[in-house]
Amino acid sequence: MKKYRYLFGPVPSRRLGCSLGVDIVPMKTCTQNCIYCQLGKDAPQTLQRKDYVSIEAVLSELEQKINEGLEADFITISGSGEPTLHSQLGKLIDGIRIITGIPVAVITNGTLLSDPAVRQDCCKADVVLPSLDAGDPETFKKMNHPHADLDFKQFVDGLVRFRNEYTGQLWLEVFFCEGVNTDEASVRNIAELIPLINPDKVQINTSVRPIVHAEAVRVSEQRLNEIAAHLGKSVEVITDFSKQTAPADRPADLQVILETLQRRPCTLDDLCAGLGLSKEQLEAALVNLEVVSKITGETIDQKKYYKAV
Repeated sequence: MKKYRYLFGPVPSRRLGCSLGVDIVPMKTCTQNCIYCQLGKDAPQTLQRKDYVSIEAVLSELEQKINEGLEADFITISGSGEPTLHSQLGKLIDGIRIITGIPVAVITNGTLLSDPAVRQDCCKADVVLPSLDAGDPETFKKMNHPHADLDFKQFVDGLVRFRNEYTGQLWLEVFFCEGVNTDEASVRNIAELIPLINPDKVQINTSVRPIVHAEAVRVSEQRLNEIAAHLGKSVEVITDFSKQTAPADRPADLQVILETLQRRPCTLDDLCAGLGLSKEQLEAALVNLEVVSKITGETIDQKKYYKAV
């Protein structure tokens, strides 16, 4: 039995430091099938908001985690699908506020922000991190493979409306795939939308972990820097995770490691930073998990990423 069903980490986040993940929808329950999604290839899409999991159960797990001595920079509602699909997202954030003073972040693809109820829920978070991977309908379809009923103009309008209502931090992520949205016209179209959305910062990204779609080709650091220069102010290229060391004062919990890797591929350094374990502890644990075929490793750019089978 899993120690935690709805929580994972804390894990290292390039944007949010040490982040405790909260997963409130079933695996790959989403409004889109982005070509760079690390959770697998095509899956059924939905726009239906409902109570996918018990918010009371999630808050119970969080309270247990805090009682165990949780240290995290953010509690991040994200995970293995689109969190705004949960109709009780606002109730969850309210509950987190009662339990802890740790800031709350919501990572979302932003496609449901045209719904006033979704905007109201997300307005309760300290930081909201939506995505904008395209500046026109055609590229939107190529990059994100959205639900058939998702309209690009309505999607952008939702982002603009949310910014007008939200007083917290809005960090816009733009994910680039070489040959899909990196040409001059695509970059220009995105650049024209950013001032309308008016985020506090723009963070641009590309594939650094194992991917499943061949068209999600990684963009070079040089090209990302060139693109950043065309997107206006407050733009940063998201770099790799900072390396940290951790004391070897407790045994590695194989189930916690596996739960983390089920949500996202990680390197050894990622796991060290997120789980507070030494390399020696984790190396032995990863070998054990590989031996019983629970995880597998893939080397990309001389870095080995582990993921659950």
